[in-house]
Amino acid sequence: MPSIMLFEPEIPPNTGNLIRLCANTGSALHLIEPLGFSLSEKAVRRAGLDYHALTHVHRHANLEQARTAVAGRMLAFSTRGTTRYDRIEYRPDDVLLFGPETRGLPDEVLESLPASQRLYLPMVPGSRSLNLANAAAVAFFEAWRQLNFEGAQ
Repeated sequence: MPSIMLFEPEIPPNTGNLIRLCANTGSALHLIEPLGFSLSEKAVRRAGLDYHALTHVHRHANLEQARTAVAGRMLAFSTRGTTRYDRIEYRPDDVLLFGPETRGLPDEVLESLPASQRLYLPMVPGSRSLNLANAAAVAFFEAWRQLNFEGAQ
């Protein structure tokens, strides 16, 4: 099952929404510190409702620690990506990496991956970016669809 990884997330409701998404899909959520909030914040709890206990949430001190702890191919999502998200073949061990809401993934993170692993979601010209939780859900469901919704009813 692919997992979702957030690099230095800043907005509690986005993380709460992704906790809920991961609980309902059987995926793991990886959070790379520093977080822009506490996981006990009301906004995270409200968005995640009672799903937090049903989700495997892992915290990592930095990206290097996360890469060591999580096996699988890292796929970075960015408006500066070079490969459209639906033009790759997803694998069960893929890690879908998303950057902070206000600035996206740093150049050094993107450049550390091959162009084929720097993905983007299409948008109309002049658009800045999609909401983090929405973008992660779109990407995750494409990966899961390609894997025949493994584990779903």
